[in-house]
Amino acid sequence: MITTVLAFLFTLGVLVVVHEYGHYRVAVACGVKVLRFSVGFGRVLWRRQRGAGATEFVVCALPLGGYVRMLDEREGEVAPHERHRAFNRQPLLARAAIVLAGPLANLVLAVLLFAAAHWIGVQEPQAVLGGPVAGSPAERAGLRAGDWVRAVAPDGGDWHDVASLPDFGWQLTQAALHRQTLQLQVSDRDGSHQRLLRLDLSGLTPAQVDSGLSRAIGLTGAYSAPVLGEVKPGGAAAAAGLRQGDRVRSIDGTAVADATALRERIRADLVAGRPVPQQWSVERDGRVMPLTVTPRPYRDGGVLVGRIDAYVGGPPAMVTVRQGPIEGLRQGAARTWELSALTVKMLGRMVVGQASLKNLSGPLTIADYAGQSVHQGLAYYLGFLALVSVSLGVINLMPLPMLDGGHLMYYIFEAVTRRPVSDLWLARLQRGGIVVLLTMMSVALFNDVTRLLGLH
Repeated sequence: MITTVLAFLFTLGVLVVVHEYGHYRVAVACGVKVLRFSVGFGRVLWRRQRGAGATEFVVCALPLGGYVRMLDEREGEVAPHERHRAFNRQPLLARAAIVLAGPLANLVLAVLLFAAAHWIGVQEPQAVLGGPVAGSPAERAGLRAGDWVRAVAPDGGDWHDVASLPDFGWQLTQAALHRQTLQLQVSDRDGSHQRLLRLDLSGLTPAQVDSGLSRAIGLTGAYSAPVLGEVKPGGAAAAAGLRQGDRVRSIDGTAVADATALRERIRADLVAGRPVPQQWSVERDGRVMPLTVTPRPYRDGGVLVGRIDAYVGGPPAMVTVRQGPIEGLRQGAARTWELSALTVKMLGRMVVGQASLKNLSGPLTIADYAGQSVHQGLAYYLGFLALVSVSLGVINLMPLPMLDGGHLMYYIFEAVTRRPVSDLWLARLQRGGIVVLLTMMSVALFNDVTRLLGLH
């Protein structure tokens, strides 16, 4: 819990400081006087100022954001000798550059963080797939348990080598957004028997391009061998004579392809709520032996399923994904661009109702993921930090009055009409922007709570 809180606060601190430093640095370069650089809101906890007239740097009690306060005649009296340093007196391009600098700083940070994660290297599951869901697009494409996806290409596009299962998931998301057919170059787990498959994603709806995309396609995750882990003493598995390390070859004469198929068979084999004996073929120490296993009934969320009181499934094959300095930077820039485009598309689809509002996440989800990524290692945390930095940069460019994108819209209006937006319309747009932001925050917080309670 403490790690999660500290990781969350550090994440917010880094992203807010970088965002506001972008505004600050360009404002100073344009000759604007910066009065205060604040991390957080509310009561001041720490203050530093080099001298009278210098920028005041503060850290405040509420860490959910920050701001840079500049000299501005619209916010108070400005001495005649300093009017040339007021923000509102700057040329239009200078004002736009100052406002744009914050989101751009977050995007540049994301490039560097992704690059650093690539340089360090991360352990990720190899792109060896578990058995597809029956009747799904994955099964219709010809995928089967143990297939290793080596490369992918959209129809008419270039081939892309698949480094890991998350990399394959990213390629799937891109193809699904464009409703493309994805060509797959796959082989067996040992690299033999290569073949070419076509995964048709044109039947997916925009609403399905979310966190549940893999299930919609019919993918069940990384391949896990149908072996048994720890066996609980006195349970159904122990009573049948099963041991840790046993590999299940078949049940009632039907071959078991992977751990997913094994779990489904164990859970489903009940008749009128009563367990049914199963004839298992098990490999142990190079020998194959028959065993009779009777799963015990267990109520899971109101549904009666079978259990054997043993851990089912072996660990997935892992691969280290690491890149050199130049390639890491290139990949960092590419991933930042792709994530920015994906964020814009998802926000647009949520606005028009083509994507679920459940995709919005708030501070509780960010805190949870921050804690998880810290436990996984530095490279994972840097990747998480980059992801949030992209989101912060893109969301701040939304054309809402309270955000940087709203101010840029004002400047576009001023550039076209040769006059600024009137105070009356500024007030109206400000009120409307507050309503939209509060609504988004409420939905995000509601999604956070339902996720934590397991209701999503």
